[in-house]
This record gives sequence, structure tokens and C-alpha cells, in this order.
Amino acid sequence: MAIAQIHFPVKRKTQAFEKFITPLESGEHLTRAEFERRYEADPDTKKAELVEGVVHMPSPVSAVHGKSHSSVIAWLSVYAATVKIIQTLDNTTVVLDVDNEVQPDALLRLEKFGRTRLNEKGYIVGAPELIVEIAVSSAGIDLYAKKNIYRRNGVQEYLVWQIRDERMDWFELRDEEYKLIAPGENGILHSRVFPGLWLAADAMLDGDLKQVLDVLQRGLASEEHREFVNKLTSMHTEEISE
Repeated sequence: MAIAQIHFPVKRKTQAFEKFITPLESGEHLTRAEFERRYEADPDTKKAELVEGVVHMPSPVSAVHGKSHSSVIAWLSVYAATVKIIQTLDNTTVVLDVDNEVQPDALLRLEKFGRTRLNEKGYIVGAPELIVEIAVSSAGIDLYAKKNIYRRNGVQEYLVWQIRDERMDWFELRDEEYKLIAPGENGILHSRVFPGLWLAADAMLDGDLKQVLDVLQRGLASEEHREFVNKLTSMHTEEISE
């Protein structure tokens, strides 16, 4: 005897269903692939980060944060302008590992001979040489979770501007640990990864950008910076000639 076949209706995804993406919510635990898919599909989300597999969505940016941010970008941009293959980036997506995709306030990277590359989406992949975070309401995550993932992934220098505490901590990676860079003469901080990148921290905290840039110009005129530029230029020339 023939057995009757029962056909159940198959639910087909409509075009509208396929386009529907649940907006990101702070505190969600996601894979990096799911985080990227939902972030890129939501035009209303301006900034979101995946830190140790957890979604973080910063508070709206205050004028204090915005002013501090612009000063940092100005300082880094003047430095980067001295060498063609050094790049300053603002709020750029950085893919560090399977659980961490962040948007640092600012970063400095070597476009060539460095530790990073661009993927097909134009995101930075790998650990930039220098990352800067401006911490107002985000001080906790910037000084703990982010500091740890930056250290673990090999970010060579990490500068945290703590607005409420009126302090700037500049860490360098030594023996797999972050150590504070001690100020030199007149309280000036010197980068070791980017020779000549000098920071008058007190002037930056006081909002005296002119003094910050004056001190930077002294760093750019230093012998250490000239040697660094000559080294990069030589490496670049050799690469072209090969």
C-alpha cells in the first residue's frame, strides 16, 4: 500500500526579513564576525567596539573630549607629516584578534615596515605602533580591559589621557609588560618607537596647543629624529630599487 506523503509548507525568507538586522546593544557577547555584520548594517550606530567579545558603545562625545581629541590629532598629524610612510588615523577600526575590534581615539602607524596591514574592508589589522585613548567616562575600560588587550596584542606604546584626573600616562611595552615612560627634562615625554615625538604633557593638559607644538618642533629638530627619518628613507629607497 502506498504511503501518503505529507508536504509541510517551507518558510521562505523574504527580502525584508533578510535585510533585518538586530541593532547592537552594549553588553552583548558576540563573535567578531557577527559584530561586524551588525555594525556595518546599522547606519545609526556611529561607534561601537568589541572588547574581549563584549560590545561596548561609548556615550555621546562631550565638548571637553572633542577639544582634547582635536589637540591629540593635531600633535600626531604634525609629526606624521615629516615622514611619508607614517600615518595618523582618527577613530579607525582596528582588528586585533578574534575577540577584539576597536576604534581608538587616535593612532600612529607605519604604513610600511610596520606591524599592521589593511584588509579588504579598509580596516587596520594588527597592532599599531602607538594608540591614544582619551578617557572621560571610559577611563575604566581604557585603563584595564583595553590596556590589557593592547599589551597582549603587542601595541608598542599606549597613551591614555585621563580627563577627570588631569593626567596623561604613556606606557611602553617592555618584556611583555606596560611600563610608564618617565618624563625627561622639563617634564617632556619622549616616544621610543617614534623618535622625535615629544609631548609637553602639562601644556597639553592645560590646553596650550601652541606650547605642545613648539616642544614637538624641538623633537623634530633632534638628532634622534633625523636618524629615524634617514633610516626609514633608506629602507623605502631600497624597497623601490629591488
